[in-house]
Amino acid sequence: MITIAGAGLAGLATAYELLQRGAKVTLFERGPGPGAASVARFAGGMLAPFCEGESAEEEVVSLGSRACDWWAKITPVHRRGTLVVAPARDRAELSRFAQRTRGHQLLGGSGIAELEPALAGRFASGLFYKDEAHLDPRRALVDLATAVETLGGQIRYDTPAPPRVDLDCTGMAAALPDLRPVRGEMALLHCEGVEINRTLRLLHPRIPLYLVPRGDQHFMIGATMIESASTRAPSLRSVNELLSAAFALHPGFGEASVVELGAGLRPAFADNLPRLIEQDGVLHLNGLYRHGFLLAPAMARRAAERLLPQPADLVLLETSG
Repeated sequence: MITIAGAGLAGLATAYELLQRGAKVTLFERGPGPGAASVARFAGGMLAPFCEGESAEEEVVSLGSRACDWWAKITPVHRRGTLVVAPARDRAELSRFAQRTRGHQLLGGSGIAELEPALAGRFASGLFYKDEAHLDPRRALVDLATAVETLGGQIRYDTPAPPRVDLDCTGMAAALPDLRPVRGEMALLHCEGVEINRTLRLLHPRIPLYLVPRGDQHFMIGATMIESASTRAPSLRSVNELLSAAFALHPGFGEASVVELGAGLRPAFADNLPRLIEQDGVLHLNGLYRHGFLLAPAMARRAAERLLPQPADLVLLETSG
């Protein structure tokens, strides 16, 4: 029996990988249900490895490129690409973004309008990353928990983990050196007057912003990098920046209803890459930061291989095949 502390994104993904290998797994979760206490519920759910390459290591791009297929076995994945735009005054930001990434196509105003008719005439140029996708984080966590239980895994909600487990996936609650919190903020909007079908990124010199369609005329807009350990609700200034960004994308968002505001502290190491760390005989999977849904499949696979190494003859068979 392999025991895991934390049934958030990292814990569930690793349990899924372990169960696929035939292990018996029990997860201990303080929250009352799937994703209820996970910071991943505030995530954008963007499976966007090429866009992340603008500020992340090449490893994020290569590992994240496999995430779409992994998640598609568990939850709906919307493979509609990512569209990156910038106001005319920030066009230099678009050029810089293009230089630092790959996998994109440069679009003019007509190309943008063809992809997203609601944006016709609003932006003169943009970058389209056709091989990227997005999912709904809250549904994905529920679907992943269901997949774990279907495979025979046990999830004990409202239950603290025992003093000793095999894998710790407790995020900021873990006592790991160099782990720091990076704040993420989001607003969930309902807007009947605007139709957007794919993830949009609006480049801004200070805070990059993104908008992700959630279906049924709901949209999530968020900020990706806020260095803060505060757990308070989003400030008036932050909310104003988020909502102003939505309005900059399309003035129709001026009539949107604010359904929810949220903030969460995401665990990150100094290099912003996730790590597998063994401390005091316990393996830790932590530091998923802003790459949670993108890198969880690859990191879960690595954790499962550490906890349950495959027999040498099976490894050779898979390699030769």
